Amino acid sequence: MIDFVMPTLGADMDEGTLDEWRVTPGDTVTRGQIVAVVETTKAAVEIECWHDGVVQELLVPVGQTVAVGTPLATLLEPGEAPGGPSARPEPGAGDTTEPVETSPAPTRPAPAAPVGHRLWVSPVARRTAAALGVDLKGLTGTGPQGAITLHDVEHAAATAHHETPKPPPPPQQPVSAEPKSAAQKARERGAAMRASIAAAMSRSKREIPHYYLADEIILDTALDWLTDQNAGRPITERVLPAVLQLKAVGLAARKFTEFNGFWHDEGFVPASGQHVGVAISLRGGGLVAPAIHDVSEKTLSELMSDLTDLVARARAGSLRSSEMSDPTITVTNLGEQGVDSVFGVIYPEQVAIVGFGRPAQRVVAVDGGIRVATTTYASLAADHRASDGARGALFLAEINRLLQQPGEL
Repeated sequence: MIDFVMPTLGADMDEGTLDEWRVTPGDTVTRGQIVAVVETTKAAVEIECWHDGVVQELLVPVGQTVAVGTPLATLLEPGEAPGGPSARPEPGAGDTTEPVETSPAPTRPAPAAPVGHRLWVSPVARRTAAALGVDLKGLTGTGPQGAITLHDVEHAAATAHHETPKPPPPPQQPVSAEPKSAAQKARERGAAMRASIAAAMSRSKREIPHYYLADEIILDTALDWLTDQNAGRPITERVLPAVLQLKAVGLAARKFTEFNGFWHDEGFVPASGQHVGVAISLRGGGLVAPAIHDVSEKTLSELMSDLTDLVARARAGSLRSSEMSDPTITVTNLGEQGVDSVFGVIYPEQVAIVGFGRPAQRVVAVDGGIRVATTTYASLAADHRASDGARGALFLAEINRLLQQPGEL
């Protein structure tokens, strides 16, 4: 039997709220299948299963907030026979060495929750109920373990609308409760996200001995090459310069492995693939840095498609657990934001972050002469426990070399 636990989705996550189950007991699941949705301070994250098996029991109801590492469900391994309900002791229960006799019980509806029992409600159902004026205490949930779902709230609202019209509010009470509730929700989420970011970055500066390097990269060759490549593509398939930078970082990280991995208590652990985290600013404030997987192995067209999809889903608040937990190195690109360079803060437990500033025309010395060229400043913030400045300089030089020879990308 396998425990399926609340995954860690980054150094700034200590807990998550189960928003939705997408499986039920008895379902067969495969590795990579989305089985649940968890709401964090940054997004509603689709949780993927990391094992093949059969769902035996759902341990956490919709609406409950639990810490990272808490078992959410139990799975039977392929070929494993069910052994009956899991015998998990309640918190605080004493151990026993005596066998407990069990006998099959007829299937019957779960008894009504006693007075004072916690009401399990998914976050989206709670928000919808507040907007529609539905009293949750009078509803019977149809979700796992009696949780009240969005369907339950909408059904109750429709029934109330047909049976008993809701009286208008008294004149002295404002009717703008919904916009105020939505705004309040956005402020609370924004504050929680800032607190999470602050905690992760404070930990980074407290625990990681950063060192910083920068290099000016001439982009004329790369931009001319990219213009030629895009000339034969539809507008919707044209590749952005940022994709060249992502691919260059991925290839350089494959060559200089000490910048691609994680620092744990036991030391540096290199990653098996180059999963580049992309820093994405959110429209409501804050940022996330989910991963594009296997960057060094993908074509530029594939990376462009992945980047477009990732940005859209990040800003819609819909990411996957592997994207949040897998980044092995991060890239932050401020594009046209008007600053020449950016020096990032390493995201624990990674050991490096690469930054690209605004491309601009600058006077540069080339082959003994002076000319105007489009350049960008690439920066590296790295963990001195895993690497040193000499290797960091070679790492940045490799990124520069690759951008001067874009055909290698």
